[in-house]
Amino acid sequence: MSQNRIELTSPFTDEALRNLKTGDMVYISGTIYTARDAAHKQLCELLEQGKEMPFEFSGSAVFYAGPCPAKPGKPIGSIGPTTSGRMDLYSPSLIDKGLKVMIGKGFRSQEVIDSIVKNGGIYFAAIGGAAALMAKCVESAQVIAFEELGTEAIRKLVVNNMPVIVAIDSKGNSIY
Repeated sequence: MSQNRIELTSPFTDEALRNLKTGDMVYISGTIYTARDAAHKQLCELLEQGKEMPFEFSGSAVFYAGPCPAKPGKPIGSIGPTTSGRMDLYSPSLIDKGLKVMIGKGFRSQEVIDSIVKNGGIYFAAIGGAAALMAKCVESAQVIAFEELGTEAIRKLVVNNMPVIVAIDSKGNSIY
């Protein structure tokens, strides 16, 4: 397992993703999006209906998180990773549609791992239990879709040096 420290800025290139190895410590800057299971269900419904996605999947990352409300003067409240297995029912369809970068915590199904390998994706593990620390990496947050879902709405985040670990690399190697 690698222990490299790597800094990446979104949008992510295929080459950058291919070069990541399981165990690499990565610091993400740029735009990422939050989406949990309710949003994933709605994204898949949009796909089935042939409708446009609320953001461009290519080069983007989805952080499986539902943030707490922001305190005055802050862009976001505590924001920690949600258990990724809750998205496994929907993830292969979204990965096949171009979403290659996911951030969460915990195991992924073999079907998701197979989709990651087939499409050259990456699964990052975020630090569970450190939601207040993760919030310090968020410079701005804006709801962009499914506002009716409250904390599970899709948010566009601008992050600076958000720490994650490569949990599953593009070749299917896993820290789990």
